[in-house]
Amino acid sequence: MNLDIKALTEIDWNEIELENIGDWPIVVKVICCTFVAALVLFFSYSLLVSDEIDSYKNAVSKEVELRSTYRVKYALASNLEIYRQQMVEMEEKFSLLLKRLPTSNETPGLLDDLSYVGTTSGLTFLKIGWLPEVEKEFYTELPIKIEVIGSYHEFGDFVGKVAQLPRIVSLHDFSINSSDSGMLTFSVVAKTYRYEGDVKKAGAKK
Repeated sequence: MNLDIKALTEIDWNEIELENIGDWPIVVKVICCTFVAALVLFFSYSLLVSDEIDSYKNAVSKEVELRSTYRVKYALASNLEIYRQQMVEMEEKFSLLLKRLPTSNETPGLLDDLSYVGTTSGLTFLKIGWLPEVEKEFYTELPIKIEVIGSYHEFGDFVGKVAQLPRIVSLHDFSINSSDSGMLTFSVVAKTYRYEGDVKKAGAKK
């Protein structure tokens, strides 16, 4: 139905009363019905459809999040046996390394081992002795100060033999100086380590 614009201009709006809805011009009835229908649609959308759309969007977002979480957990679960095997291998390697760390009863013997390695390499010892221990989170550093006299070849032979010791010993802060007599002085800090994990765990349990 096309609205008659001319009819709208001829309407006396002062005569339009709610009590006489049946007598309203067709054009006015159409406008009122359209307005009421628009209000119904607006409030229906605001009160019913809008909430449902928001709920749907939230559900879609949650689904995407759950799918992503599922993929991550599935990847972990599918490789669980491999992770377990790697964990066993790491524990075995860690156990072997711990066995190479000296116990409290074995640390005095390390000085003898280092002295023997040095003398068999042709070095002359000026100084060898323990420095203060350095405590770390899971282990304690046991540094040994060493000063020897010899040649470059003898120094290299000494370092190679230290690496072959059954206990873990690392060399740090080394320096080589030439004396007035032409001899070379090799100064180095050898460090071994004592594992404190079991001791600290036992103390924590108490």
